Amino acid sequence: MSTSIARLCTPASRLRVAVLASGSGSNLQALLDTSMNDDCAFVVVVVVVNVAGAFALDRASSAGVEAVCVPHKGLDRAAHEQQILDVLAAHDVELVVLAGYMRVVTSTLLARFPRAVVNVHPALLPAFPGLHGAKQALDHGCRVAGCTVHLVDGGVDTGPILAQAAVPILCDDDEASLQRRIQVEEHRLLPRCVDDIAAGRVVVRDGRVRLLDRSS
Repeated sequence: MSTSIARLCTPASRLRVAVLASGSGSNLQALLDTSMNDDCAFVVVVVVVNVAGAFALDRASSAGVEAVCVPHKGLDRAAHEQQILDVLAAHDVELVVLAGYMRVVTSTLLARFPRAVVNVHPALLPAFPGLHGAKQALDHGCRVAGCTVHLVDGGVDTGPILAQAAVPILCDDDEASLQRRIQVEEHRLLPRCVDDIAAGRVVVRDGRVRLLDRSS
């Protein structure tokens, strides 16, 4: 069975995206920069962070995008995600992007946004899910690392893959240097995948992603 995961957007009606972040927000910045292009099919309408003082808040403010902090401390996951959902509903969000969001999302959020939550992960999935993908690759003696943009399902980094990019591991790499080079590819891939979804070019068939031709 095939399903398109986003409607085709016209320039006057771009897909409304929320970005969830926990830290500096470099992938958020890539999304914000791309959304400024006249031919971009999406717009970031709200940024939600779970850590007070996260630099992602400053990035959103500089771009004129509303940003909200929804702390998770003292709340169970369902209650925390319900508060996030209230924010998303107030902004008529259609797609959620996890950009350095250091929380595993649950069915509370996914039920409201089925096949409409996107994540970027610093490894070539299905290898090295979870935390510290670059370190895992180094610890295993890999010659190649990379990043994956995927749709989020109920597992940990297990959803249908939208795009991947390989990054060679150099002999003098440590986790920080490898992570920096992986992030360069993340900043390239994530906005492109979100734009493909917003323009209706992404179809999921039997758990696999099919990308329609950009000229179609």
